[in-house]
Amino acid sequence: MYVLVAEDDQKLGKLITHMLKKEAHTVDWFESGHDVVESVQASAYDAVILDWMMPGEDGVSICRRLREAGYAGGILLLTARDALDDRVCGLDAGADDYLVKPFEFAELLARVRALARRTRTPLVSDTIEAGDFVLHCTEHTLRQNDTVIQLTPREFQLLELLLRNRGQVVPREVILERIWGYDADISSNTLDAFVRLLRKKIDTSGSHMLIQNVRGIGYRLEV
Repeated sequence: MYVLVAEDDQKLGKLITHMLKKEAHTVDWFESGHDVVESVQASAYDAVILDWMMPGEDGVSICRRLREAGYAGGILLLTARDALDDRVCGLDAGADDYLVKPFEFAELLARVRALARRTRTPLVSDTIEAGDFVLHCTEHTLRQNDTVIQLTPREFQLLELLLRNRGQVVPREVILERIWGYDADISSNTLDAFVRLLRKKIDTSGSHMLIQNVRGIGYRLEV
């Protein structure tokens, strides 16, 4: 899934991002409430994880504005507030679920998986089709016609990131940050080698998919 995390605690935000990426999710992390609504409207996020108390705008207010704007994906609120009135307030604002801090990451990941199964509306970005290929985000599978192509978790994350931004150049810095994390010691040469391995799996004869290297900037997927 493509998940937005809004959490101002840097340590917790990094841990949440790291754990979600280990589950092969693509993650954008915001440290304040500024621009979260606009970012959700501009991108196809399957789920949004919101801290209740953040600088800029609190999570409940963001949740309410997202629902008013028509966002139909899953929303999970994180908060230290555990009073009944607080839980009711968050759910009435449009949240699907509510997790009280401190929490176990196994429970957080389970609740994110549950969001993907919610039947309120289908997650429109769960299946991405491109030429002969179909990427199933929840199942973490790639199919070409009737053939399943085996991808590693990071190959899957990279392909999903490029597909969601098809036709646009994704900068190298963005790819490195989203796939390996903020603190990873990964060079551009390593990224190039990684992309070559992915190309070998998807650029088969008759394929309409092509990952292009835009020199000095990043990569673009043309379908």
